Amino acid sequence: MTRPSGMPGRDCPRCPRLVAFRDSWRAREPYWFNAPVDSFGAPDARLLVVGLAPGLRGANRTGRPFTGDYAGELLYATLADFGFARGNYQASADDGLELVDCRITNAVRCVPPENKPTPQEIATCRDFLKATIAEMSRLCAVVALGRIAHESFVIASGMRRSEFPFAHGRAHPMAAITLIDSYHCSRYNTNTGVLTPQMFRDVIAQARKTIEAKG
Repeated sequence: MTRPSGMPGRDCPRCPRLVAFRDSWRAREPYWFNAPVDSFGAPDARLLVVGLAPGLRGANRTGRPFTGDYAGELLYATLADFGFARGNYQASADDGLELVDCRITNAVRCVPPENKPTPQEIATCRDFLKATIAEMSRLCAVVALGRIAHESFVIASGMRRSEFPFAHGRAHPMAAITLIDSYHCSRYNTNTGVLTPQMFRDVIAQARKTIEAKG
């Protein structure tokens, strides 16, 4: 079976540093997922949430975006509050949680050392983000979690970064799609007050209103 173009294979060889890191964790934790993490949610969703990259002990371990770390607790709870998810998030890929009219992906599909992909790795992985966007025919709202996710989406959409500066809570109309910026829902950002739960709720509320306005 041929994999969709938006999904890198389990042994994607594109980024040597990420391949080496992935292989080292396969040796250390053979029962972890330890592979490029595919998007979660249906391609016909109208909302796309774009994160940075899989967390080492989160998605890299479980195989589902934002699953197994603190960021997922805030993300999925907030999505559920606004009707974009249903079920109980239990930090496991088999917890039965479902997304509703929402899809989640990452700008970089493999876990990077220290959660810091290089500019080259971000650019190399952008082909998969482009393919993800292209297959979402009903897409009308995007929430970018952090500056890197924001910039990668802008470039993947064929736009110039200078025309769409990142700012938390800002909405950027881009033809049929509205891009909405948020600080990343990481534990560091919430612990330091950079992002509060209410600030994040306001972003997802804005995404809901955007979708309803576009019909």
